[in-house]
Amino acid sequence: MEKKENKNKHEVEVTIEGENWEKALEKAYDKNKKKVKMDGFRPGKVPFDMYVKKNGYEALYEDAINNVLAPAFDKALDESKLEPIVQPTVDVINISKDKIDLKFTIITKPDVNIKKYKDLKIKKDKLEVTKEEIEHEIEHLLEHYAELVVKDGKALEGDTVIIDYEGSIDGVPFEGGKAENYSLVLGSNTFIPGFEEQLIGTSKEEEKDVKVTFPEDYHAENLKGKDAIFKVKVHEIKTKKNRELDSDFFEDLGMEGVDSKESLENNIKEHLETHKREDIENKFVDDVMDAISKNTDIDIPEEMVEEEIDRLIKRAEENLRYQGITLDLYYQFTKTTEQDLRNNLEKEAFKNVLYRLILDEIKVLEKIEVTDEEIDEEIEKTAKLYNASKEEIEKELGGRIAIKYSLEAQKTFDRLEDYNKVE
Repeated sequence: MEKKENKNKHEVEVTIEGENWEKALEKAYDKNKKKVKMDGFRPGKVPFDMYVKKNGYEALYEDAINNVLAPAFDKALDESKLEPIVQPTVDVINISKDKIDLKFTIITKPDVNIKKYKDLKIKKDKLEVTKEEIEHEIEHLLEHYAELVVKDGKALEGDTVIIDYEGSIDGVPFEGGKAENYSLVLGSNTFIPGFEEQLIGTSKEEEKDVKVTFPEDYHAENLKGKDAIFKVKVHEIKTKKNRELDSDFFEDLGMEGVDSKESLENNIKEHLETHKREDIENKFVDDVMDAISKNTDIDIPEEMVEEEIDRLIKRAEENLRYQGITLDLYYQFTKTTEQDLRNNLEKEAFKNVLYRLILDEIKVLEKIEVTDEEIDEEIEKTAKLYNASKEEIEKELGGRIAIKYSLEAQKTFDRLEDYNKVE
């Protein structure tokens, strides 16, 4: 076995030969022999030597390689004493009926030299909720719960018009260009540019030809850049009726304990304080870690950043799935590619890796530990909070190792906060 090192990238070569390689080939043969048809033999009964004579050893190599990868990697780690920090890669150097030479590329944890992580004097933002912020939230609620009422007169921006429409190009209707009793908010930019603006000033039962040009980047290929005419009939015009802070409004809100302006203001204040407190804590964490990173020497392997980008993309894919959208659809809607997304996530991924390595190093320097009892307490506390079983919570949180890591990180940062906050 040969090992070559270059900073945190290590190339480890492993040879599998003799009986071990023979067994891997035989296992591959057992998997594939059922697929071979040969005169004089029932399916799956073709002898090994005749199988090889007909198909060659090459037909077994792919499955044989898969059979030896795990033990070969174990051998590489055992002999090199390396601890990989990201998923290793493997290349086949040589392969024959007698042996296989594999080369594992193993990335290990980089050296983290933190020159200063105490007495950085990071000031935490002050928690404050202003009267103006509370009033703004109340106005937002009043607008959200505003009622639509039928109005006379002409349609204005912000009004809702109930319309029939049918679009045509050169007098020929096109698919998807027709609807009846469609509710359209003027100024919402729901329709193509120019459509909604031409309905401002219309009246009930008015008919109008709306002339528009489809954008060059329109999603339907047959409509891109085309001039169209929509025959529109306005059936009804509705406008928003402002709500009052009365009993009906509080009943519609459905907020427990909110039945007056004063109780609503208190509820909103508590809500804003909760979110602001969380934002302040997150900003403080980021400020402390940023300050420490500026006092840290570290050479982060690009493979760590790439693996973190993979994790972020997987998380984004899961979030999109909850909205019923696939990654492929996201790329179509945003006119981007996977490489564009990877480029956009690179900075965040680098920061995540950097901060994680710093916290891990400080955890060692401060001798921070988490006991089994503390892990049990965290699982039990979370289970009670979400009214779930401890088994469900342990699985949801990624198992005891993940819970331990999370608690260690929290303990580490609690200590960093004690070292660096300014009262």
